[in-house]
Amino acid sequence: MQNTKIEEIMKILAEHFHYTEKTTLNSMRKKPDAFKILISCLLSLRARDENTEKVSKELFSVASTPKQLVNMPVKKLEKLIFSSGHYHKKARTLKDVSKVLIDKYNGKVPNNKEELLSIKGIGPKTANIVLCFAFNQTVIPVDVNVHRVANRLGWVKTKQAEKTEKELEKILPKRYWKEINGIFILHGREICVPISPKCSICPVSSNCPRVDVVRSR
Repeated sequence: MQNTKIEEIMKILAEHFHYTEKTTLNSMRKKPDAFKILISCLLSLRARDENTEKVSKELFSVASTPKQLVNMPVKKLEKLIFSSGHYHKKARTLKDVSKVLIDKYNGKVPNNKEELLSIKGIGPKTANIVLCFAFNQTVIPVDVNVHRVANRLGWVKTKQAEKTEKELEKILPKRYWKEINGIFILHGREICVPISPKCSICPVSSNCPRVDVVRSR
């Protein structure tokens, strides 16, 4: 895969979506709060971005620190995050993660991947998002959209997101490592959807081999 082709695709998609003006996480880059970014990411799992933004704002209006979140009654927390989906499990995760931050890290979010992954409930994608958006580290956060789009473009041939991350590190110019997540989330959500992607309106369709594209019947 030629780097010039990758750069061309990244530039086209970035311009098409004006992505820095969208997505909850990109909006939080201006005044990064590691705890809020971590919690927003945990809330975003299997949820739409607009729901995550709404729920996050409502939650942070009453609990914006690990201590406040731990002290919140679980029923109240579940009610606040209900529309993010899977609210029972997410409420437990938010409380457990917050307690670990208090007990082990003096209420602070650690800024290295090993410590983040040691906390139950935080996976590789969440860890990288925190490192990227909260601590401005040069990492590649890979979610389902990044994994799917990178494979469809033929950039990688992988089955797991963790492998996609490692393969992208080999071919993606470093200046795009922090940006690929935001760009591919928008592309994967609006055009390169899981089933019957909208190839006819895709701005990079001429550069895409459409690997494993599935059409609905």
